Amino acid sequence: MQRSEFHDEHHMFRESVRRFLQAEAVPHMDEWRRQGAVDRDIFRKAGEQGFLFMWGDEQYGGLGINDFRYDQILIEELYRVACGDIFLSTHNRLVGRYLGRLASEEQKQRFFPGCISGETILGIAMTEPDTGSDLAAMKTRVEDCGDHWRLSGTKTYISNGIIGDLFVVAARNPAAGDRAIGLFLVERGMEGFSRGRNLEKLGMKAQDTAELFFDSVRIPRGNALGDPARGFYYLMENLAEERVQSATCSLANASAAMAEALDYTRERLVFGRPVASYQNTRFQFASLQTEIDIAQVYLDRCVTELNRDALAAEDAARVKLFCSELEGRVVDQCLQFYGGAGYMDEYLISRRYADARISRIYAGTSEIMREIIARKMGLDYRDA
Repeated sequence: MQRSEFHDEHHMFRESVRRFLQAEAVPHMDEWRRQGAVDRDIFRKAGEQGFLFMWGDEQYGGLGINDFRYDQILIEELYRVACGDIFLSTHNRLVGRYLGRLASEEQKQRFFPGCISGETILGIAMTEPDTGSDLAAMKTRVEDCGDHWRLSGTKTYISNGIIGDLFVVAARNPAAGDRAIGLFLVERGMEGFSRGRNLEKLGMKAQDTAELFFDSVRIPRGNALGDPARGFYYLMENLAEERVQSATCSLANASAAMAEALDYTRERLVFGRPVASYQNTRFQFASLQTEIDIAQVYLDRCVTELNRDALAAEDAARVKLFCSELEGRVVDQCLQFYGGAGYMDEYLISRRYADARISRIYAGTSEIMREIIARKMGLDYRDA
C-alpha cells in the first residue's frame, strides 16, 4: 500500500540520507561497534547535510521544518542499513525537542548553533540506579543557592553518555515543593560532573551508554530549562513523541529484518529446496508482513497526529507497545529462518535480534504501556 503521507520533498530527503549513510556510516559500523561508540565526527557530518535539528529556526542555522516525517525517514534509513545504533534522532527529537519547547532565547543563542552543526551532542538523564519508569521516585536533587543551582546525584543507562556534551538532567527541586522536579542543562567540563565507564550491553554496540555522576555541580541560574518546578509535566508532555520515535525504530528494524530474511531464504537450500519454498516459511512471512503493514498504517497516522500536536498519550502507548512487541516476534522468527547462521554476528539478523530487545524496555516498558492503555479504558488498580 502506498504511503501517501510522503511527498516529493520527503522522497528527495530519503535519497540524500541513503547516500550519506552509505558514504559516511556503513563503512565504519564494525569499527564503531568494536570501540563501543560512534566517532563524534558522524554528528558533525550529519549537521553539514542539514540532518540535525531540522526544526531549528534558520537564524541559528536550522531549516525551520518542524515535521516529524523527516526524522521518521532518517530512522527508517538508519535501520535499513543496520546503523540504528547511531542515535541522531535521539539528539534531534528525544532530547532536542525539550530545548525547542522550553529553551529561553539566551539558551537558544548559546546552544542551538552547536546542536545544529553537530559540534554539541545531546543526551538526557532521567533514569537512576533505582528509578526507571517511576520518575516520582527520583533521588537526584538540586539545591537553590540563589545565584546558581547545586546538583547532586547519579544517573544511569544514559545514551550518548560518553560522547555527549550537553545533558538535560531531571532532578528533584525541594525548594519548589516536596515532589517538584526541574530540568537543568549540564555541560561537559562543569566541575563535579563526571562519567562512569562505557557500559557493555546486549545490543546497540556502537551506541555509548554510561553512568553520570553529579557531585555538587554548580549550575548557572540560566541553565534551568523552563520552569524548575514543572519538570515532571515537561517529561510527561514529551513522552508521546518519544514513544512514536521508539515505535518507528522498532518497525524499521522489523521491516529490514524481513527484507533480509526473504533474500536469504530464497537462496538457502534445505533438502534441495529453498527454505522460502516451504509452506511453514511462506505462511510465517505472510502473517508477519501483514502485521508490519497494518502497524505501519497506524504508526503513520500517529505521526500525522504528532505533527498536528494532537497525539493522545494512549495512542502513543499503543503504537509503542505493538511495534516493539512485533519487532521482537519478527526478528526472532527471521533468525530462526537462518538456522545456525543466524546466531553468528557476521549476519545482520544476529545484530538486529540483540538490538531489538531494548525496544520493550526503553521509552516505557511494555508493562507500563499496558497500564496506560488499561487506565484509559477505565481499568484502574486503585479502584480494586
